[in-house]
Amino acid sequence: MSNWQTKKLGEVADVKLSNVDKKTKPDERVVRLCNYTDVYKNSFINSDKVEDFMIASCNENEFEKFVLKKGQVAITKDSEKRDDIGISTYISENFDDVVLGYHLSLITPYENELDGRFLHYWFNTKQAKTYFENNAGGSGQRCTLPIDIIKSVPLKLPDFPTQQKIASILSALDDKIELNNKINDNLEQQAKTLYDYWFVQNANPKWEIVTLNNFIKSDKSGDWGKEEGQGNYITRVECIRGADINGIIGKGEMKTPTRFILEKNRNKILSENDLVIEISGGSPTQSTGRLAYITTEVLERFENPLICSNFCKAISLNNPNELFYFVYSWNKAYENNVFFGFEGKTSGIKNLLFETLVSTYSIVKPDEKTLIEFQKVISTLEKQRQKNLQQNQQLSQLRDWLLPMLMNGQVKVE
Repeated sequence: MSNWQTKKLGEVADVKLSNVDKKTKPDERVVRLCNYTDVYKNSFINSDKVEDFMIASCNENEFEKFVLKKGQVAITKDSEKRDDIGISTYISENFDDVVLGYHLSLITPYENELDGRFLHYWFNTKQAKTYFENNAGGSGQRCTLPIDIIKSVPLKLPDFPTQQKIASILSALDDKIELNNKINDNLEQQAKTLYDYWFVQNANPKWEIVTLNNFIKSDKSGDWGKEEGQGNYITRVECIRGADINGIIGKGEMKTPTRFILEKNRNKILSENDLVIEISGGSPTQSTGRLAYITTEVLERFENPLICSNFCKAISLNNPNELFYFVYSWNKAYENNVFFGFEGKTSGIKNLLFETLVSTYSIVKPDEKTLIEFQKVISTLEKQRQKNLQQNQQLSQLRDWLLPMLMNGQVKVE
């Protein structure tokens, strides 16, 4: 590391703060907008990911400044929490219709001086996070990174070829994680197709029609507990939030917070085959009703027992053979916006009227033999998904272990 140079980010890259909003104006260029959540949730941006970006517009000056190009890095510059600023994503392709939205900063490395992938991984180091937390401005409930603070980010840089080598090692791990995620998305699509074929296209008219309540054994509700152990709050758990729900708990990388709950609330701890449902949208525009399920493999991937937050609800089913049928029936209803009619509001926040929903909404109940056969087929697909998820966790741990050593020159790259 003796030949590494100390540079400020503004010396080796161009830094701009985006002001492109989410509006669409008739006299402006129509674009796809890479907004805050797109940067926050994605390690890199490619053509696959931008397919779901929202449509907006910008003027020609904004387009020239903030159209995304390969090699750039975008970071979050505003948030309610200090540890949510400085979150980065790497732009891995050139785009002719995708621009960066507001509350974000676009960083364009100077050629042969700073590698964009290297910078992206540096933003994931402890020293980067500490710098942003210590230097964030703002008042009240909002933290922000002024442009001079971003430009003053202190970097320890090896020569450019070494930067590229370090970035290649770390990105190879991320590429494999992304490949596994694509395989899992395909497996999930197979399961949805099987569900439609078995229970939508070829539904047996003799099957019984029941409400969702017919499948539910018990309600575990949620518990946010305390951030630190204190008094009777001594049971250490990891808490599933609405943001962690996406078909299956543990899909992709998760940052479940560690909490402490009352010993008497251990009955709320999640078990195999439990379901977690998001019942509060967290904002007036965010929908509710997303569901995920717990498997033995999921429980083994967490250091502590799992519980869900107060914004979610955990339930157990009467019959384990009904698990996947219930999951895909629920998700089908969610995709068809069925739950929209079962949402109330408290202080402007959407809440799912769960009890009303499960006692009112009806689906068919197939015979036991059909349920068992469907469970068997989907379980095979699920085992493949779980294997990929487990490998992703191992790859993430390896990447995070290598990251600080590569970034401080402790490990030499040949």
